[in-house]
Amino acid sequence: MGTVTLGVSIAVPEPYGSLLQERRASFGDPAAYGIPTHVTLLPPTEAEAGDLPAIETHLSQIATAGRPFPMRLSGTGTFRPLSPVVYVQVVEGASACSWLQKRVREASGPLVRELQFPYHPHVTVAHGIAEEAMDRAYEELSSYEAAWTCGSFALYEQGADGVWRKINEFPFGAGGGAPAVPAQGGSSVDQPSLRP
Repeated sequence: MGTVTLGVSIAVPEPYGSLLQERRASFGDPAAYGIPTHVTLLPPTEAEAGDLPAIETHLSQIATAGRPFPMRLSGTGTFRPLSPVVYVQVVEGASACSWLQKRVREASGPLVRELQFPYHPHVTVAHGIAEEAMDRAYEELSSYEAAWTCGSFALYEQGADGVWRKINEFPFGAGGGAPAVPAQGGSSVDQPSLRP
């Protein structure tokens, strides 16, 4: 069956998701339209395609044990010079994101992996572009604010074209959750929300 590249994330809902995606594109980031606006729970990870059912069961169990939680974004930050990234900060909901990402990668599950850097929930708005454009992203979004209630997270697969597409969404609790987020920039994106 081969391998697939997977990621798990919380989608940033509309109207915020598309707005940040458009801003990312305006800074000259070529990846803007291939990556739904999100908070990462599991970075790009290689997995066997045959393991997908077990992975989805694992994620479903995590979501069922969780509950919706408030998320708030405010201002910008950067990982430079360690990593060429400018991001919007998660100022509320970070502890829930941390709890979720640990559960996603737990040793007893099918998505075990070490992280290259310590986990820090954020929404990337510029990555690997010219320093001047990174500075502009940092300045222009410094007063950015958004808030919503997270009710789910989702599993994504990266296609051969580099575009991330949602495979499945996992609402918190026994079911329900917020409605799906419309696709951003023509990509197959989805909903926001989530938490233990």
